Amino acid sequence: MRSAFGQEFDVPDGYLNTAGIGIPSAAAADAVESAVRDWRTGAGRPGDFEQPVQLARAAFAGLVGFDVERVAIGSAVSELVGLVAASVPDGTRVLVASGEFTSVSWPFAAQSARGVTVTVAEPAELGERAADHDLVAVSVVQSADGRVADLDALRAARASGTRVLLDASQSLGWFDADLSWADVVVAAAYKWLLSPRGAAWMAVRPELELVPTSAGWYASADRWADIYRMPMRLAPDARSLDTSPAWYSHVGAAAALPWLAGLDRAAVHAHCVGLADRFRAALGMEPAGSAIVAVRTPEAMERLTAAGVVASGRAGAARLAFHLYNTEADSARALAALT
Repeated sequence: MRSAFGQEFDVPDGYLNTAGIGIPSAAAADAVESAVRDWRTGAGRPGDFEQPVQLARAAFAGLVGFDVERVAIGSAVSELVGLVAASVPDGTRVLVASGEFTSVSWPFAAQSARGVTVTVAEPAELGERAADHDLVAVSVVQSADGRVADLDALRAARASGTRVLLDASQSLGWFDADLSWADVVVAAAYKWLLSPRGAAWMAVRPELELVPTSAGWYASADRWADIYRMPMRLAPDARSLDTSPAWYSHVGAAAALPWLAGLDRAAVHAHCVGLADRFRAALGMEPAGSAIVAVRTPEAMERLTAAGVVASGRAGAARLAFHLYNTEADSARALAALT
């Protein structure tokens, strides 16, 4: 068991795979276990999950700098980005990064029958090319190799009239940056937010009118009163975009996200990036200011696996991720395997 930033983690030595699956705190895991136990014994009730959903929603709002009324819940990033993609006008011109995670790019590509076009550019070019497009959709930190988006350039592009959608799944929880200026910010729970898979959130500005194509009882103005009623009465805020929550995922998120939102973000950022950049330096790589490191040396994944290091193979590289529960000992084990 490790202690990190006031929580206990049952994370094994050499675990450097948070970019794939984050490890929950003991408190978050215990909360989920308790809820599952209630389910198993028939003690759970639907109303029991209202508070966890709201706690996690409010904490996400705090993490991204939006009002809680502007946050919708879903189960995956692609589902939430899909709401945006289905709502953009016919002929919308979308710009995405080369190598972008497909949960960000494909929902827009799926709208091609309406004349929606998707153009691919190098990440460093997005800011300068944004003016020729209606919307830029990009990850704050790229999943494959940890490249950090030029947020200043994207913010300037938005000020000039281009909409900006940010996927913060690989950054929220360690990256200290202001995202409150974006039109849309989405993120999944199960990576750096250290929560169970099955929860995701989207913060969206009120002037961006989205069609609630999956509207159901949870998007209602009064959920329990409207479950059998017509005509439709949607919530007056971003809750109108909600889909029914994966209960146990939100129980874990309600324990994890408020804690993360209350941390000194600069300290977390310095810890994670410090570990990653020192690791990069030991391999003769330049610092990148990212908690994700892509190693392309021959047989890197095989060497890491043999040494008991848990990493991911992505885009032809071994991807290592350094989160707040990682230590210099984890880095040393990986370095010994690679050098």
